[in-house]
Amino acid sequence: MRTVTFCMNISLDGYCDHTIGSPSEELMDYFTAMMEDVDLLFYGRVMYQLMFPYWENVRTERSGSPAENRFADRLCAIDRVVVSATMDTEDPKTRVVRGGAAEELLKLKRQPGRNISVDSVSMLPVLINADLIDEFYLVIHPVMAGRGRQLLPSGSLTEMLRLKLTDTSIFKNGCVAHHYVKQ
Repeated sequence: MRTVTFCMNISLDGYCDHTIGSPSEELMDYFTAMMEDVDLLFYGRVMYQLMFPYWENVRTERSGSPAENRFADRLCAIDRVVVSATMDTEDPKTRVVRGGAAEELLKLKRQPGRNISVDSVSMLPVLINADLIDEFYLVIHPVMAGRGRQLLPSGSLTEMLRLKLTDTSIFKNGCVAHHYVKQ
């Protein structure tokens, strides 16, 4: 079975918001290296619309820093599945699924291939409760946001999930990346 990973940037107080941090070259290289083992992205509509077309534009226009351009190249080369009841796309690398996120991810997990990267806070409780996430990469930014979407809403898990810390990376910009696997 394929490994399903979840990666998210969060504030020290547990909020997920793409505007809270300022990624460094070093951090962007970390994300690019993480994507080397991924051959499928599994998104909800909101995260997909945050990531694309932004990174697609960076890739085509070469408008980012060298590390951002490398990340855009890698990210945009990966096939994508988006769970959405409302979104349509003409993008040949993107397939839209109308519902049943856990069922679809389980089907994909059973297929041959490399890692599947899940980047969706809205689907996270459902996918954890279905026991589909194998590894977690949490990049903590040195900021207290005080607002935004929480990583997990209170009461959203049916039972506690125990994890084992396998690696920690500390970046010059103050971010700390933790890699956890299920116990």
